[in-house]
Amino acid sequence: MKQRNVAILIFDDVEVLDFCGPFEVFSVTGKRDGSNPFKVYTVAERTPVVARNSFSVNPTHTLETCPQPDILVIPGGGGRHADGTPFGTRREIHNETLLTWINQHYLRTDHVLSVCTGALLLAKAGLVNNMAATTHHGALDELRHMAPTAEVKADARVVDSGKLIFSGGISAGIDAAFYLVAKLLGKHVASETAAYMEYSWPGDTHD
Repeated sequence: MKQRNVAILIFDDVEVLDFCGPFEVFSVTGKRDGSNPFKVYTVAERTPVVARNSFSVNPTHTLETCPQPDILVIPGGGGRHADGTPFGTRREIHNETLLTWINQHYLRTDHVLSVCTGALLLAKAGLVNNMAATTHHGALDELRHMAPTAEVKADARVVDSGKLIFSGGISAGIDAAFYLVAKLLGKHVASETAAYMEYSWPGDTHD
């Protein structure tokens, strides 16, 4: 079995569960039987990254040293401070270096998994055109504005648009990761991983 590279992008003010949830799912899949189908690592423009609530993370790779992923996870998190200053994804949508990097790697990935407002980064990169998508309920209008040709599914927890898999806010990224594991390796593998994690995965939850 081919071991797939799973790169999880992180940045300052990223929502912790947005990236840690999928990290856990992909990391523990196949551990019991030794198959280890995924090699999971974090990547960031700079190090360290200070996630939400001052959680400091040392990414495995920078943008320059990141191995080509088979699966790229784009988490969300962020908004605007009281003075209007953007943070998290709302700041990174103006980061041309990061948007260029996402576009370059998108071309060579098998799948991109968007969590929460990670969809805004993909939309800003021009990748969410003429497809179904979703995001955190508080960012649905922003996604509609940034990707006017997209079919934004407000009530969906996971949306499968082929190469791109979208999930709703925060904890929905865990379900999206399980969905992708099932899509690639079979539902029995995802269910076994969920049982190990003692996570109540509802199975086929996508739209």
